[in-house]
Amino acid sequence: MSQCFEALLRDANARLRGELWSGGRVCQLVLRREDKRENAEADHALLDQIQAQNSELAKAIALSQDFAELLRRRQPEKLDSWLERAAQSALKAFERFASGLREDYEAVKAGLTLPWSTGPVEGHINRLKMLKRQMFGRANIALLRCRVLCAT
Repeated sequence: MSQCFEALLRDANARLRGELWSGGRVCQLVLRREDKRENAEADHALLDQIQAQNSELAKAIALSQDFAELLRRRQPEKLDSWLERAAQSALKAFERFASGLREDYEAVKAGLTLPWSTGPVEGHINRLKMLKRQMFGRANIALLRCRVLCAT
């Protein structure tokens, strides 16, 4: 979602404490859980300032926080209403995102309702790809096999 914020931040950037904020930094500010915030008061004040300066950013922040909450709490019953809000938001990035979710609606709904996760498998794949990149052009298949089987 950081890409959604980057385009909207160009106008608001200069007015925020005179600092340039990256999309990732703002995304972290917007989506961080309340219990994980180091300085919740300052974060809320900054978010209020951002929302007051730009109505498009305010919409984007609200949609992003609602979607994050929908995912965290696994609330599939709220998905349809969120998709409708995103499609009607007049924010192109959110319209495209909602359109993409609608195209694979059954999988998205299953991801919100079913307890299974591909996280462990994805972690192993990521680890194997990293080992492969490290070993590329350096040794033969025997050493690669040893690194894959010995790495934990």
